[in-house]
Amino acid sequence: MVTTTVAFLAPTATARLVKRFRSNLSPPPPVLAKSSNHSISSLSLHRNPSSSSKRASMSAGLQVNASAAVGATDEEVEASSTGLIGANDLLIVGPGVLGRLVAEKWREDHPECVIAGQTFSTDHHDELVKIGIKPFLKGFKATQKFPYVIFCAPPSRSPDYTGDVREAASQWDGKGSFLFTSSSAPYDCSDNGSCDEDSPVVPLGRSPRTDVLLKAEKVVLDSGGCVYNLNWSYQADRGAHVYWLHKGIVETRPDHILNLIHYEDAASLSVAIQKKKLRGRIFLGCDNHPLSRQEVMDLVDRSGKFDRKFERFTGTNDPLGKKLNNSKTREEIVWEPKYPSFSEFLGVS
Repeated sequence: MVTTTVAFLAPTATARLVKRFRSNLSPPPPVLAKSSNHSISSLSLHRNPSSSSKRASMSAGLQVNASAAVGATDEEVEASSTGLIGANDLLIVGPGVLGRLVAEKWREDHPECVIAGQTFSTDHHDELVKIGIKPFLKGFKATQKFPYVIFCAPPSRSPDYTGDVREAASQWDGKGSFLFTSSSAPYDCSDNGSCDEDSPVVPLGRSPRTDVLLKAEKVVLDSGGCVYNLNWSYQADRGAHVYWLHKGIVETRPDHILNLIHYEDAASLSVAIQKKKLRGRIFLGCDNHPLSRQEVMDLVDRSGKFDRKFERFTGTNDPLGKKLNNSKTREEIVWEPKYPSFSEFLGVS
């Protein structure tokens, strides 16, 4: 039985730690070493932007050695160790819908870069390979760090979310950007009031959901990374409106305010933030057109683009939401959404 190591060999970089954190958070717990059952002594990224054959070799080597390591039991899997991480290479932790769009937009600006994706399982590795993301399993120890890291994995599948975020931070070399996609849930507002990037957050202990996010955000900010809060991302066939259409009758209140952003816009803002190479900052992702649940479904009905018919919301006592405004983010990042509002996306005036 051997340990798991994925090596992306590169010159050692000293991370510049810029500490800025929310005052009500306690220090992070100590880092605990994790053991694993499989090994890759070195997993190399061969680098030569002018040579497509070498990049093809790199891609094949990454895929073959990663899959071999997953199945290894009695012998160590070895790979070449002659490559270097490039200045624009990107690691996506949790390459789901948002992560894949980030990869697509990142590659538009950096066509010769390497994009790696860390996953919880091998279920979608074939899909990732087809779109140019080099997948490897969580638990592989990367001995080579990336200049750009984005963490897109939700807390729902992790028994130690803070530890996962800390592990991602350890894979950042401190040069480009480390971005953590979080949620607006920690903002201390549940009366449909207004919030922006600097609004106060709930104290630790208010709820397990916000505790998980606040502790993870502190790890990110302490490492010099940035937090990107967004909620209710959508596409035509994905989002709250689709879920509610399928349910028909939903036991939540209709006047709860939501803050929407199209997945493409969420991805483009992610990339724009990372390209700024900022440290210890908090940003918001939204279209600045907050809507109630009922208003969302009224627009869906008026659009005529969906076969199903939504019936109604029936809740009366559940919490209200918040109205987010990310004008500060837009001004600093110099960004505007492709889809300014949900109504414009649907073509409803």
